[in-house]
Amino acid sequence: MSRATLVLVSPDVRDRATRWIAQAKPGTRVEFKEAKRSLPQNDRFWAMLTDVATQVVWHGRKLTPDDWKYIFLDALKREVRAVPNIDGTGFVNIGRSSSDLSKAEMSDLLELIAAFGANHGVTFHEPETAV
Repeated sequence: MSRATLVLVSPDVRDRATRWIAQAKPGTRVEFKEAKRSLPQNDRFWAMLTDVATQVVWHGRKLTPDDWKYIFLDALKREVRAVPNIDGTGFVNIGRSSSDLSKAEMSDLLELIAAFGANHGVTFHEPETAV
């Protein structure tokens, strides 16, 4: 096995992880991460980004929800980097993705967006949920 991910949700999965570690070849990398953001957090995140994007003009420009995502990730002290694109007509974001945020990090990010919105007169709406 070259790559696998286990989410520790039961004693059986925990036992499997223990067996895999015991059988791992020298040099195998093992990574432990906190639980990823939840689907409700993700829904709230995009609803808030959309509200900010539709209600705030930033330095004379209307930005997209994706644009705001990078602004808020930067404010959260995440690594957001950009480099010139291949033909020199713009930039490419090479920073980390928000999809890798933990639940705690996402909570902090949602609080940051809420505080920004409060300071800029944004009215936030509940995210639409799938039926």
